[in-house]
Amino acid sequence: MTLPRIDIDDPKVDFDDGERLFYQGELFTGEVVEYQGSALVSLETYRDGIVDGPVRQWYEDGTLRAEGVMRAGFPVGESRRWHPDGALAAKRITTEDGHHPLAELEWDENGEQTLAWYAPGFDPE
Repeated sequence: MTLPRIDIDDPKVDFDDGERLFYQGELFTGEVVEYQGSALVSLETYRDGIVDGPVRQWYEDGTLRAEGVMRAGFPVGESRRWHPDGALAAKRITTEDGHHPLAELEWDENGEQTLAWYAPGFDPE
């Protein structure tokens, strides 16, 4: 089954005070894309107006910028972010309900780790 896809800049897109996405007056389920010029820079999956599913972002040159999974508007599992040169910039691990961070790791543009935080009792292995 192919999900419907809309552009976030479509004038038929609207948000309510709860930040739920509506398309043509209805809560939207499907993929939402964003372009900068002709470059695809964001793809998010929505269910009933809330981000729920894979999320990906790209730099304008097509290099992957970030990816992760959202459930009911919360990041779950592992999400990653990259520097423009493609080097890993950050990794975050969150509980499957999205309510508690388990690990946060960051690297600078030279690949030097600048942050390594783990929740008490979390085993990264």
